Amino acid sequence: MPDRIMTVNAFTTLDLLDGVAEGHGFEEEAMAIVNVSTPRSDPDHVELQLELDNTDLDRLEAHADSVTLSAAQARTLANELLECAETVESAQQS
Repeated sequence: MPDRIMTVNAFTTLDLLDGVAEGHGFEEEAMAIVNVSTPRSDPDHVELQLELDNTDLDRLEAHADSVTLSAAQARTLANELLECAETVESAQQS
């Protein structure tokens, strides 16, 4: 991802995922990076970031999306992810 917005290094949460950007009348697929972090000093929130490799996109400018989560919201998201992961694992075992 040569023109990336996010810093990608050994500490990035997940990189080289399959990503999709959907808009009105279009859908584009590209490699993606997801990162979860907190501020280094006095952490007061969790930040979730997503960036698609803009070299694979035709309709979108280079950009990264992020949301700021409270500790409770981060836990809610984590619980939903765990439940979905269990659903996928159960389906693959049957």
